Amino acid sequence: MIFFLLSISALYALFTLVLWLTWLRMPITKPAASQPNGPSITVIVPVRNEAATISALLGDLARQTYPAFDVIIADDFSTDDTRLLVRQAMFGFRHPLHLLSLTDEPTASPKKRAIRQSIEQARGDLIVTTDGDCRVGPDWLATFATAYQQTGAKLLSGPVTFTPERTLTDHLQTVEFASLIGSGATTMAMGRPTMCNGANLCYEKRVFEEVGGFAGVDHLASGDDELLMHKIARRYPNGVRFVKAASAIVQTGPHRNWGAFYQQRRRWASKWRAYESYGPTALAVFIFLSNLAPVLVFLGWLLGFLNVSVLLLVVGLKALPEFLFLRQVLVFLQKKSSVRAIPITQLVYPFYVIFFGLAAQGKGYRWKGRKLE
Repeated sequence: MIFFLLSISALYALFTLVLWLTWLRMPITKPAASQPNGPSITVIVPVRNEAATISALLGDLARQTYPAFDVIIADDFSTDDTRLLVRQAMFGFRHPLHLLSLTDEPTASPKKRAIRQSIEQARGDLIVTTDGDCRVGPDWLATFATAYQQTGAKLLSGPVTFTPERTLTDHLQTVEFASLIGSGATTMAMGRPTMCNGANLCYEKRVFEEVGGFAGVDHLASGDDELLMHKIARRYPNGVRFVKAASAIVQTGPHRNWGAFYQQRRRWASKWRAYESYGPTALAVFIFLSNLAPVLVFLGWLLGFLNVSVLLLVVGLKALPEFLFLRQVLVFLQKKSSVRAIPITQLVYPFYVIFFGLAAQGKGYRWKGRKLE
């Protein structure tokens, strides 16, 4: 058992160091000053009861420096003032802004339905998705257009982080989210994409249709991002890239309701059963075991089965490479103030991974006031 735990910890340390070095070598994308022949873009924003945040996002979209885009707000039966605020924003909006009221049909995945129905009406060559509670910078679309022209990628994933933190738990969420963004980015750079985030995603409309859209995964509430990415990656093995650019960062609010946090993480974790390739599933199991190892070693030390040297070795193999990697990603995300929260996150994260790894085995969770499977 000790040999197994030490082996897992050593492999995890090597894996994290590879991610860190890969991140350092990834090129930075800078938006072109002028793109007269750039691709046309349709921004799709699925919304449900986003009255508190949608106006800020629409203001950000109105200030985009990229000229060739339109916006579709796909409203999923909001019961607040979301639709009214979108209609008000149409007056004076410099680009085409459409409000799409979704057709009422039974669905296991409301968000996939919103994106699919929007794409059916989209005019752009590229589809860019984000969420109604997000904020984007003025060069957001220009950066995606530049990255698309430079790489010829079929799908581009962008960085996502949180709005300015106010509490320790905000910083802990920022660190945890940075680990997901950094891991997704580096595995894309290595040609083995694992994860992305639908709050900042871009893909060719033609390729979405070519791979059948969400067909085959539309029975799952989650996966409008990762599962689509895997379908595209199977068709175009070198066609998935990460946009490493500060101007491409999307911000969203951290959870301050722990019930909503729990439901979101269960929804995310539930996707692993739908992976068709063994790579992402094997990686998920490896990460689970790597976080289980220090917990088991700590319990062994408490019970007197293991000495403190083994405990410090296992913890060190996990913590030191993680710190190097996470610090670099946080600095890129302009979250240097959250670096000091890395050690606290590292204490909590193994228990977090174990808990949600087990919770994901169950079925059912709530999303936007709906109970989904």
